[in-house]
Amino acid sequence: MNGAGTSEADTPNFHPSKRLGQNFLADKQVVERIVNALNPTAGETIIEIGPGKGALTERLIERTDRLIAIEFDRTLGPALAQRFIQHSNFKLLQADALQSDFCEAIAPATTARVVANLPYNISTAILQHLIAQRRCLSEMVLMLQKEVVERITAQPGSTDRGYLTVLVEAFCRAEKLFDVPPHAFRPAPKVWSSVVQLQFTTAQLVNDEDLFRQIVSAGFAQRRKTILNNLRNAPEPLQTRLKQHGGASIVLCVAKIELQRRAETLTVPEWLQIANAMQ
Repeated sequence: MNGAGTSEADTPNFHPSKRLGQNFLADKQVVERIVNALNPTAGETIIEIGPGKGALTERLIERTDRLIAIEFDRTLGPALAQRFIQHSNFKLLQADALQSDFCEAIAPATTARVVANLPYNISTAILQHLIAQRRCLSEMVLMLQKEVVERITAQPGSTDRGYLTVLVEAFCRAEKLFDVPPHAFRPAPKVWSSVVQLQFTTAQLVNDEDLFRQIVSAGFAQRRKTILNNLRNAPEPLQTRLKQHGGASIVLCVAKIELQRRAETLTVPEWLQIANAMQ
């Protein structure tokens, strides 16, 4: 999905792009639920990723002192600018959110919250990008494919658990808020969506973020294999790092992780134990 919208009539010559995964939010009740979940407060800065046709934008402008909208589509950008130009608290950035520096975009503010109706095809990438810029972000209210939200919130032992689950859990508190049916969008997608609230945690749990990501990625490389086998087959440079500490089996023993366990059973503290055993 990409952005939000009130109806096809807003931009009569515009046709949603399948390549960009554009499904515009058209249900006003869902819009209200998202805005109420975000609950903007006086004086804060809100970033909206993918405003699309402006359904969320329209309500957010009424509720926040400063709204920065980031839109990738070169056709929608001018229409948004024209529609909201009279609002002094609105700023449009015609840019790719995956390449954007959010901390720079919100200056002179030093922190912001994010709201977005994200395209299914970039949800994993944008989540990783947002986490990487968490120094200036405190919270996110995101609409994602229901399956993605189920993965994000999966508990240890669940087959839904994966790399993205662990990454989000290491840096955020995640809470699924509500589901959204396909008919809430135009055009209607083939799958349900869900809205999730992600609050960045202030505790610095991960000392070496790059190493942590490499370990988790390698651990989930082949889901049917044990954590030992996956780490034994880890790519470089992680393989060299493992060998420097005696190999995968020694590292797991030092971390007090049973060699035959599978990645989806591990908790975030256990992943951190593995990382700490390699430092």
